[in-house]
Amino acid sequence: MTPLVSIIMGSASDLPVMEKAAQFLDEMQIPFEMHALSAHRTPEAVERFAKEARGRGIQVIIAAAGMAAHLCGVIASMTTLPVIGVPINATLDGMDALLAIVQMPPGIPVATVGINAALNAAILSAQILALSDTALQERLRNHKDALKKKVIKANEALAGVTFKYKTN
Repeated sequence: MTPLVSIIMGSASDLPVMEKAAQFLDEMQIPFEMHALSAHRTPEAVERFAKEARGRGIQVIIAAAGMAAHLCGVIASMTTLPVIGVPINATLDGMDALLAIVQMPPGIPVATVGINAALNAAILSAQILALSDTALQERLRNHKDALKKKVIKANEALAGVTFKYKTN
């Protein structure tokens, strides 16, 4: 199996957040890989990864980083593949990472999801891949239908909750 998505973390401590992305990609039957790379501690490895990713079949990169959060932008600066940044809540409630990732200079875009929103990064990567994969489009449609059904069931359950002044 050739991976289509690469999940890159600044360190293995990001795994509890990023495993949500891995679980979704697995559920959608999208081959992926996971690596720990550091823009500050292993810059040569980051450069090698970014420059070789397309040649290895990678189509989307999900990059997670906390604190200074340079990893996403460094990768984006070295590839033309779409990079989705996941700010990790490591310090300052994740705001430092969010601002570092979202405020990229012109010409180096990083699509950025919310703090610790690895699941949304995986969904976005699946939507990108689904542009040319009708079977994946159907799996995504089924996933979104399941989300709708969840809300409908929740609303039905709320209808049974009674309070003296509740009107519905």
